[in-house]
Amino acid sequence: MGKLYLVPTPIGNLRDMTFRAIDVLKEVDYILAEDTRNSGKLLKHFEIGTPMLSHHMHNEHKTVESLVKRMQAGENFALISDAGTPAISDPGFLLTRACVEQGVEVECLPGATAFVPALVNSGLPNDKFVFEGFLPDKKGRQTRYLVLADEVRTMILYVSPHKLLKTLEEFKTYFGTERQVSVSRELSKMHEETIRGTVAEVFAHFEKHPPKGEIVVLVAGKK
Repeated sequence: MGKLYLVPTPIGNLRDMTFRAIDVLKEVDYILAEDTRNSGKLLKHFEIGTPMLSHHMHNEHKTVESLVKRMQAGENFALISDAGTPAISDPGFLLTRACVEQGVEVECLPGATAFVPALVNSGLPNDKFVFEGFLPDKKGRQTRYLVLADEVRTMILYVSPHKLLKTLEEFKTYFGTERQVSVSRELSKMHEETIRGTVAEVFAHFEKHPPKGEIVVLVAGKK
């Protein structure tokens, strides 16, 4: 019986790669990568020659069954995403669930996940929080906001840069202009920054300074 390893990769700074992650990626039979071109650069940097197979949101439904059978036959696989921990707003859940259901051992290594440093350095309560990831684009978006309007825990969202101002405008409607928020972008990279303040203040900042890069948004819960 083979095994599935879920291996986090850096969200920006390559020095955040762990020794153990490098060892596992060198030792498995195959690496399942969300984008083999992107991951190829990472593997080359750490001199990892393990062959890669493509595993992403558009093909995972079709490949899960065959991958599980290969692991049952003795092959070991490591799953990586483009950045961060697999299955956190990235492919990985379907394969993990199938392995668990079919008795294939799954091991997740600790490592980089964008929302953790964003939460910890936000200055907002982090003893209890809810991770929302990406909100629905259209259908169900308003419904989700109506639920979150009464949420008392700190909320964590992933937002693409071209949708940040629109999202902050929506915050004004559903949370009010005085709700505290924290926006972290480009975590661990050269231009990392965190902007904290009320919804109105943070909106005004990014209206003057159009955002770029990967963004994590924290919203204080309802008092």
